[in-house]
Amino acid sequence: MASHPGDNPSAFLAVALAAAQRAAKISREYYSGNFTVTTKDDLTPVTQADVECEEAIRETILERFPEHGFYGEETGQTRVDAEYLWLVDPIDGTKGFVRQYPFFSTQIALMREGEIIVGVSSGTMMDELAWAEKGQGAFLNGERLSISTIDDPDRAAVSVGNLKSLAGSAGWPALGSIVERADRIRGYGDFYHYHLLAAGKIEAVIESDVNILDIAALSIIVRESGGVFTDLNGAEPRLETRSVLAANPSLHAQYLALLRGHVP
Repeated sequence: MASHPGDNPSAFLAVALAAAQRAAKISREYYSGNFTVTTKDDLTPVTQADVECEEAIRETILERFPEHGFYGEETGQTRVDAEYLWLVDPIDGTKGFVRQYPFFSTQIALMREGEIIVGVSSGTMMDELAWAEKGQGAFLNGERLSISTIDDPDRAAVSVGNLKSLAGSAGWPALGSIVERADRIRGYGDFYHYHLLAAGKIEAVIESDVNILDIAALSIIVRESGGVFTDLNGAEPRLETRSVLAANPSLHAQYLALLRGHVP
């Protein structure tokens, strides 16, 4: 797996990549199933791997940048009002990890005063390492990413996520109109459909029931590949974000016109 972001990576990107590598080593060791699973208050599972990965990421980052804030899925928030805030989901897709699906990932992003400026998305078992830094482009395993230019909804490949919550919203008919016209509908899910989107292999991702830790890193990867990444009402990613509409600029505008005002 390539992990070189170029000749002169910033200190921020370098530490994020190092943290992702440490987490990958831990998650690979646990992937065979030798771990305990407990249930959090929100009824989602957490494993030893989640906790140990996050501890390794936190240690790697804060050793280098002790003044930064940290917001982790498992270990919580510290200094969230700091100028720089790291957003970390050590194993995004824990339910899949528990059942040995390879679609889990490690998500690490850096936000500066509300703006996401660095993102690393590590699909460990699929050997996919993507990264991006504001103004520097996006890369997957060392290759520069570029979004698709297909702007015809009849030719678009669209991936949808978390249909259960979308089905219960007022935006369900609007989503139906998108599905009806699309050339292909898939549900690649988790990190993977965003990697496909940024690489120009699909045209759009529509997703609900997410949190910022799931999608912060992916948002800058999509944007630096030339895409547009908002929630389903067109708002920029922020700590409260709960949905995603990501696509190239033309399709994003077309889909947003259908969805805006009809989804949470």
